[in-house]
Amino acid sequence: MQEIIAQLRNELSGKLTPSRYEHTISVSFTAAALAMRYGCDLDRAELAGLLHDCAKHYSNETIIKKCGKQKIALTEDEKKAPAVLHAKYGAWLAETKYQISDPEVLSAIRWHTTGRPDMTLLEEIIFTADYIEPRRYEAPDLPLVRPLAFTDLKECIYQILKDTLDYLNGKGCYVDSMTNLAYDYYKQLHEEKKGN
Repeated sequence: MQEIIAQLRNELSGKLTPSRYEHTISVSFTAAALAMRYGCDLDRAELAGLLHDCAKHYSNETIIKKCGKQKIALTEDEKKAPAVLHAKYGAWLAETKYQISDPEVLSAIRWHTTGRPDMTLLEEIIFTADYIEPRRYEAPDLPLVRPLAFTDLKECIYQILKDTLDYLNGKGCYVDSMTNLAYDYYKQLHEEKKGN
């Protein structure tokens, strides 16, 4: 697996912008750290982190066209919030171009932008690593969520989703319904934990 990861690093370094590549490497290592903390497979976490933005170098319009060409169905939500489409197309690209057949890795790539209710541990790790990685400087509550990620992953995800929705709603942006569903799920866990 480490040989595959090394090959992918090399290939992605030529496809992604330098800043996107640095983010990708940082997410990969953050995912590995979270995997060690929570007992998730290290190679899977590193691989999913490495490929989570493998389609990010395409414009939203290009991804929509490529999805149409490959007969990848798009929901109305995805069409209204095309910034999340690189995750769906990225999962397809990881499978077809990079020959990743592990459904857990593909699913973690697929859901890293919106999240979803009741994510698997690997999905939670990639979702969180994308938000907290050390090169990310402009996200709400980073000083709160970074340490929380290593003590209570589900509570951290609740906080990330809450902050993301507050930000998007404050900007008047369309919010993919899966993000709302994920928030509702993790909010319920948060409230149950707090005894509400």
